[in-house]
Amino acid sequence: MSGPSDTGLLSPVRAGTPVEAAVSDEAWLQAMVDAEAALARAQARLGSVPERAAAVITEAAADHGLDPRALALASREHANPVVSVVAAFTRAVTERSPEAAEYVHRGSTSQDVFDTAAMLVCRRALAAVRDDLAAAADALEPQVRRHRDTPMAGRTLALQAVPTTFGLKAAGWRRLFLDAARRIDRLLDGGLPVSLGGAAGTLGGYLEYAAPPAGGDAPEDPGRSADRLVEAFAAETGLAPQALPWHALRSPVADLASVLAFTAGALGKAAVDVLTLSRTEVGEVAEPGAPGRGASSAMPHKRNPVLATMVRSAALQVPALASVLHQCLAAEDERSAGGWHAEWQPLRECLRLTGGAAHTMVELARGLEPRPERMERNLRLTASALTSERVAAALAPALGRVRARELVSDGAAESVRTGRPLAEAVADRLAREAGGGGPTGAPSAAELAALCDPADYTGAAAALADRSLADRSLDGRGR
Repeated sequence: MSGPSDTGLLSPVRAGTPVEAAVSDEAWLQAMVDAEAALARAQARLGSVPERAAAVITEAAADHGLDPRALALASREHANPVVSVVAAFTRAVTERSPEAAEYVHRGSTSQDVFDTAAMLVCRRALAAVRDDLAAAADALEPQVRRHRDTPMAGRTLALQAVPTTFGLKAAGWRRLFLDAARRIDRLLDGGLPVSLGGAAGTLGGYLEYAAPPAGGDAPEDPGRSADRLVEAFAAETGLAPQALPWHALRSPVADLASVLAFTAGALGKAAVDVLTLSRTEVGEVAEPGAPGRGASSAMPHKRNPVLATMVRSAALQVPALASVLHQCLAAEDERSAGGWHAEWQPLRECLRLTGGAAHTMVELARGLEPRPERMERNLRLTASALTSERVAAALAPALGRVRARELVSDGAAESVRTGRPLAEAVADRLAREAGGGGPTGAPSAAELAALCDPADYTGAAAALADRSLADRSLDGRGR
């Protein structure tokens, strides 16, 4: 049955990227039937489902032939898709083996299947995001090395502040990507649990079907029986065992929201810097070019920074969507009416947007074009006034800290206003301080000129850039 499609027309940042397929309707449907098959295999491990039935259910899951659109329409009758999926999947299993169909969804409930499927989808999507973050960090590494000493204006509150280096700026972006990848690694390493709770979080339905332990007819302790089922289910899915049934304890989803919001923000920081540095008046970096990319529909001369624009668009959306997921922590009773349901679309959008942004950032980082000549030119725009901090520190022993700051502030204001070099403006004021001779111990005119060279006042920027490259914590993981 055909119907409206979500092609990504209004979300180009994720259109055609790996994460788009990983979180599609088809992927969610596949994850749901995969969860059903894994549950049957787990129960077969423990003897409550025949092994042959579990094998047939697994075969049917691999080739289910279910129609996502038809299931979506049918789901309006139940407020969640699992009821319709289970009914349709059971029919598919029945066609293979009526006997095996008796064991589909045995003792289970909709939320167990959906939440487990959600964790499967998230694991697949996060692996792609993590690999893209690592690739983007790798792409920035040579920029950090090459430009560790390339001076540029550091800017605070939109204005030139003091000199820095492009290598240190790129190192900061790289560090954010590595931080995001590490957060994802923690989720992938035990932060995505299976969901088994049964109707109201007691696993009662599962225990009713539990087989007696080997070698005895007496029922097994309920807690131990539940633990064994959770462990078997975790092993079959590759997810982590749950600590407790989490139908109304939404920590796994809230953790996902936090990590995805951080990751989108980390990518957005780099993107907004590229956008700012790409301004015509600044021109210190340029995005990689491609035929037709960034063309304006009205202005032939423009080549817009579209990669950074798409990444930033995602960074602005994901935190708002993540806030919905955090709000859903306040879930009533043992299953929420509407709160659980409200998670689904925002979670998928967070995955889509963050994954799309990470994939886009790889291309941006690999092809980013720094323009040192423009960085150098912009450093000279204020006639070296952005070295005023250094000059004031050099004058403090002779004038005192307060007077030194006042004198340099006056000189810097003249430099910005008139274009007169800061060294000359400060030298004139020093000469007037002591009737023409200058204060005892003050720097000479030549020393002032050296102090006012922006390229020579980048502090520990190069050392910090070098230090950042010592972080090899992602080497060899998921690559």
